[in-house]
Amino acid sequence: MTDEQDPTRLPPDTSLNRIALRVQDLDEMTRFYRQVVGLDVVARGDSQTVLGVGDEPLLVLLRDGDAPPRQRTQAGLFHTAFRVPSRAALGSALSRVRDQWRLEGASDHDVSEALYLSDPEDNGVELYCDRPREAWPRSADGTVEMGTRPLDLDAVAAAAAEAEMVPARAVPAGTAIGHVHLETTSLPAARSFYVDTLGFGVQVDDRGALFLAAGDYHHHVGLNTWNRRSEPAGGRGLAWVEIAVPDGDLLTTIRSRLTEAGVGCRDVEDGLAFEDPDGVDIRVRAE
Repeated sequence: MTDEQDPTRLPPDTSLNRIALRVQDLDEMTRFYRQVVGLDVVARGDSQTVLGVGDEPLLVLLRDGDAPPRQRTQAGLFHTAFRVPSRAALGSALSRVRDQWRLEGASDHDVSEALYLSDPEDNGVELYCDRPREAWPRSADGTVEMGTRPLDLDAVAAAAAEAEMVPARAVPAGTAIGHVHLETTSLPAARSFYVDTLGFGVQVDDRGALFLAAGDYHHHVGLNTWNRRSEPAGGRGLAWVEIAVPDGDLLTTIRSRLTEAGVGCRDVEDGLAFEDPDGVDIRVRAE
């Protein structure tokens, strides 16, 4: 039975909708996500900035000067991954990072090509583009195989130059939050929550990490224990993650699953909110 047919699994048109970060310096963080990542400012106030593509919000920055720094022992955000629609757009992003910031890593994952950096408050950021789905390597059971090899940065930069996308100050239409990667204190507890209760499918389970997806995408949620976090999430950094599902009936089903699992829910803006086993605030919204 495929995930599309399995009523316990989230449908393939599930997506990551928005991410919110709790920040200390709203002005500096706004500049970074506008100038380096290339997002547009959708709305701006004294206590928050909403950034996205055109009028579509992707990232909410919430000013909280009283929040302490996240401790090295705490679970929480590993990185927010912004997916751009082409290799040329990734090359344009590479140009912005090189001109204005610091590139910390770059990898070819076979399913995607990715750049890695950190924002001014040490939140991880990934900028990536997917390879064509038909080119993704898969195991005999249909799950995705992801590798990690050095990325050919010259070829990525050349793609932007050939498409006349350098310099480009902003990401193009079609940019979205492709996935979120979290640091967890317990992979078994996280797997039980995200797979058995929420309904994501497992694409990769390897080397202290899980990569989970709705449908056959390579992953919408990553989870790892690489840094041996031992305490719940807290402090500055990730405030909440919003998942979009295609209809209200599914939202009702998810609420029932959470209730059966003993997970408390509260109503928020067109959806519901709850905490994962590490205290990360998750929101689910019906499109």
